[in-house]
Amino acid sequence: MLDKLSLYLQFPFVRYALIVGVLIALCSSLLGVTLVLKRFSFIGDGLSHVAFGAMAIAAVTGFTNDMVIVMPITVLSAVLLLKSGKNTKIKGDAAIAMISVGALAFGYLIMNIFSTSSNLSGDVCSTLFGSTSILTLTVSEVWLCVILSVVVVLVFILFYNKIFSVTFDEDFAKATGTKADAYNLLIAIVIAVIIVLAMNLVGSLLISALVIFPALSSMRMFKNFRAVTICSAVLSVICAFFGIIISILSGTPVGSTIVAVDVGVFLICFILGSVVKR
Repeated sequence: MLDKLSLYLQFPFVRYALIVGVLIALCSSLLGVTLVLKRFSFIGDGLSHVAFGAMAIAAVTGFTNDMVIVMPITVLSAVLLLKSGKNTKIKGDAAIAMISVGALAFGYLIMNIFSTSSNLSGDVCSTLFGSTSILTLTVSEVWLCVILSVVVVLVFILFYNKIFSVTFDEDFAKATGTKADAYNLLIAIVIAVIIVLAMNLVGSLLISALVIFPALSSMRMFKNFRAVTICSAVLSVICAFFGIIISILSGTPVGSTIVAVDVGVFLICFILGSVVKR
């Protein structure tokens, strides 16, 4: 198996997949703790379905670079979700469900009406559950992912204290002069960027797993916010790395394999956390 792995690592596409997968997992885990604590975990599902609808539009309009359409629409939807979540008539969870289901339905409807592919079911399935596109990345796509990932990490580090304050007590943060609305908007935009990056890795239906599972696993082991965040990042990177390796060696779907590894690690952390508490 080691010989087979060393053989695969000689190919550039395998190295590109590992680099992109690890970077996306790292970015997803950083803000995953914040989203879980703010009870906004399912924003990943909502935005991923919006990204699916945007990808459908890009596909039927013939855009060679779907990022031109997908990124702006997803970011705009993140802003709308943030604004509507504060609306007394439409609560945050209802807004996510409304936009999520609507975008998913319209995306599939558009792909059916204006189908440009002979294998529509295969295209939809690969978009929803991840595809082999992570193994066919170009150098420019890898560099784009690296640049955006560095931006996400720098934003989290530079505004760590502000993100911490709006996560635990938004009202107190506002009382002390922190522009909580602006930082919530920043969090929403960063999450939108991460969702778009993760589409090629795990698919639109599995993106929330990258955000939620590492955060929940680390919360079983630690209680300090910084320790939870660091542990979440480490676990997410490890799961993504081994998930991609297992997928390549066994020929299983990349996204599903990564999520399966995340679930396994969560169960281990759950058991260890229970033992430690006892």
